[in-house]
Amino acid sequence: MRLFLFNGFCIILFRIMDIAVCICQVPDPAIAVSVIDGTPALERVAWVMNPYDEYALEEALRFRERFPGSVVAAITITSGSAREILQKALALGADRAVEVRTDAPLQDCFQTASVLAGALRSLYGSALPQVVFCGRESLDYQHGSVPGMLACMLGMGFSGPVTSFRTDGELLELERETEGGVEYLEARYPIVLSAEKGLNTPRKTGIRQVMEARKKPIETLHADDVPGPLVRSGRFEAVSAKKECRFFSSPEELAGVLQQDGLLHLGRR
Repeated sequence: MRLFLFNGFCIILFRIMDIAVCICQVPDPAIAVSVIDGTPALERVAWVMNPYDEYALEEALRFRERFPGSVVAAITITSGSAREILQKALALGADRAVEVRTDAPLQDCFQTASVLAGALRSLYGSALPQVVFCGRESLDYQHGSVPGMLACMLGMGFSGPVTSFRTDGELLELERETEGGVEYLEARYPIVLSAEKGLNTPRKTGIRQVMEARKKPIETLHADDVPGPLVRSGRFEAVSAKKECRFFSSPEELAGVLQQDGLLHLGRR
């Protein structure tokens, strides 16, 4: 926002921005995913919007409320269909929904960031969005590398995971939690921001918004020239839910077992 004084009158000019939100679909965390022959069985898995991306979308919508006239575009990559989560993004308030289709599932963060960067350039040309919001990480692989890679590929600044920020349209004041406390940063546009849990409270949708979202168009792009992955997943193994529990009648018995297993070394004082 800028203030100008003209003939004794104060004129307020609001900055209008293009805001992109990168969202992805992940297996419903409430449903256990089984592993068969070293491969996750995803045929009957229910797919939902990545929870961290919900914080990113909510903050993008609040950003638009600060700067009326700005446009929020929700973008996702899929080798099948992501229509449901894009319709959810529209129901929550996104202005545009873009589905980027690939011929096969992407295998690592480098491929994902590359496809997103190409999609943003196709959508916006040389005038890239002033702000790109991402979730901190996807709930399935939890790498958290895509936002930083995307910023590098687009030549934009990056900060994350962000827990709070303020802006006047020219300067961003950011906060993010570190192991030693809270870090305070200042940044300028354009920038890629990854949203941390607690940044906001995502809004809910109503039946009316959901029905209206189903009537809105979903734009489609096809990802060409997808680069090869830098990391390939090998074999998957399910985590055993069984826990072994042993009871001991005395501390001496426990110490003896730990010493026998090499977990305890007794020495003279």
